[in-house]
Amino acid sequence: MTLFVDKADAGARLDIYLADAVEEISRSAAQKLIEGGHVAVNGKTAKSNYKLKSADVVEAEIPEPAALLVAPENIPLEILYEDADVIVVNKPQGMVVHPAAGHYTGTLVNALLFHCGESLSGINGVLRPGIVHRIDKDTSGIVVAAKNDRAHQILSAQLAEHSMTRKYTALVCGNVKVDTGTIDKPLGRHKTDRKKIAPVANGKRAVTHYRVLKRYGKFTLVEASLETGRTHQIRVHMASIGHPLAGDTVYGGKDIPDAAGQVLHAGVLGFVHPNGEYMEFKAELPEWFEKVLQPLR
Repeated sequence: MTLFVDKADAGARLDIYLADAVEEISRSAAQKLIEGGHVAVNGKTAKSNYKLKSADVVEAEIPEPAALLVAPENIPLEILYEDADVIVVNKPQGMVVHPAAGHYTGTLVNALLFHCGESLSGINGVLRPGIVHRIDKDTSGIVVAAKNDRAHQILSAQLAEHSMTRKYTALVCGNVKVDTGTIDKPLGRHKTDRKKIAPVANGKRAVTHYRVLKRYGKFTLVEASLETGRTHQIRVHMASIGHPLAGDTVYGGKDIPDAAGQVLHAGVLGFVHPNGEYMEFKAELPEWFEKVLQPLR
């Protein structure tokens, strides 16, 4: 695996950077790889506490997880569209997109392997076959997966260029006073809690546009459109302006009945299909989301 260090990660320790960049490994596992000589920076071995510089090239030999860890599972899928190149599904709340520590069964990947067989791109390895992008476990909504490497590369390029249409419906705490707004704050790892994301001056550019759909007094229903797609972007951005998502206790949101986490649904996804045609898909608010809103109406 080859990683290119950008300005946002300059100054980070090598072990922390590697653990953040490769989701499947912890910081301690990263340290063991470094100590074992399996990680090089600019062609030379380095220590765990090496401070990275912009444009450094990190090469890591990361052991492939055993394929048997990810088995096909007959899990029902709500398929919105499927052809030889892509499959678009409406992921339920509570389902993890791809296997990771503690979640090797019951994931969307397990279900896709059963449904698609070997017809999934192999670019992301055995743990994430076909997975182009992801949404959080407690976020419901639309995900597209690639069924061959060409399709994967085309979709990934659109993600990198921020040209995909990605709209979410979110219930946030408090009364959002303005009807529309834009949050333009760079995001990066939290300084003390590495599992969290936070607005940081040297982070990666992140832009979220939002508009109010309905006000409920102590809560507001908004549509959030992603100009970029950073980890936890909507959750962190809305919290940063004093309106964390309802149910999102990680970022300061209030508990709310019938919510098993942040009240967030990826309702619209649009992209240019590998055949050149623009396609857009919509998924109505799921039953769990409607149940949360019912007492507020």
